[in-house]
Amino acid sequence: MWISGGLAQWRRDRRRRRLADPEFAFLFDDPPPHEWVALDCETTGLDRRRDEIVSIGAVRIVGERLLTSERLELLVQPEHGVSPESVRIHRLRERDVARGLPAEEAVRRLLHFVGSRPLVGYYLEFDLAMLNRIARPLLGMALPQPAIEVSALYYDYKFRQLPPYQQHDNAGIDLRFDTMMRDLQLPLRDAHDALNDAVMAGLAFIKLRRLQGMSS
Repeated sequence: MWISGGLAQWRRDRRRRRLADPEFAFLFDDPPPHEWVALDCETTGLDRRRDEIVSIGAVRIVGERLLTSERLELLVQPEHGVSPESVRIHRLRERDVARGLPAEEAVRRLLHFVGSRPLVGYYLEFDLAMLNRIARPLLGMALPQPAIEVSALYYDYKFRQLPPYQQHDNAGIDLRFDTMMRDLQLPLRDAHDALNDAVMAGLAFIKLRRLQGMSS
């Protein structure tokens, strides 16, 4: 156990020394026990290389509690504006995002809010790809926090409920967000709002941990 913990600390220290800006050394501190941050971003589109973030929502989780009083909700001003198609999805107009923060300042605030806590989200890979485009020049690396995918937790939960003859790679488990939330008997908020989506992902994470006996 000591060897494992010592190795993990050595790896964190090694990555800490590679930081482009020592201001962010706190990202490699030991995370507070039983704490996570649920995260979501709204963007101008789904192209990871060209589209931009227009809003960020994040909320802290402590144990089995979602702390909506400890949340972060940021508007982000994209460099190339928003298209009518993206406005129809996230309902953020040009005049709304014009009041937003520059992307770098928004990510700085997010990093200070998250600290070293693991990140939780639904299809989090996309959000992290968008954030890392901004974070890499700041940090000299991608975001270092562990990432926990809620849809993967849900898949594992549903897979274990299947009879053995149905347990195969293509098990036909519906991973759509609405389906997952209804199956878990959790409330649905208005989608495509970054904070709402972060809250719902956080609720699903808490419920799935409880169902799988991971609460302690």
